[in-house]
Amino acid sequence: MSDTVSWVLEMAIKPGELDNFKALMDEMVEDVQASQPNTTIYEWFYSEDGSACHIYERYSDSAAAMIHLQSFGENYAERFLGAADPTRLVVYGDPSEDVRSVVGGFGAVVMEQLGGYAR
Repeated sequence: MSDTVSWVLEMAIKPGELDNFKALMDEMVEDVQASQPNTTIYEWFYSEDGSACHIYERYSDSAAAMIHLQSFGENYAERFLGAADPTRLVVYGDPSEDVRSVVGGFGAVVMEQLGGYAR
């Protein structure tokens, strides 16, 4: 099995906030790419009508996920939650208790790996 932790966060973008949300996304993507080398996937996807966003994130391990969560809380959470509401968070892997505690605040469902592989 793997130490990786990943998740899909589904968001409902608040009316009139799409441009603000996209600008925040640009800022966050640039920051994460520059400062969090153990974030291995960080991709944002939008619905055609701009009302929903899914964010797919993957970390090399729970420590990397915690670094991201701490940075998010300190730098982005207020603006992020001002522009969109979380509707679902599914976490994949076996995250540490610290990660479970933080994502639990978003109502996360944790799905532990039964098998398979990643290249």
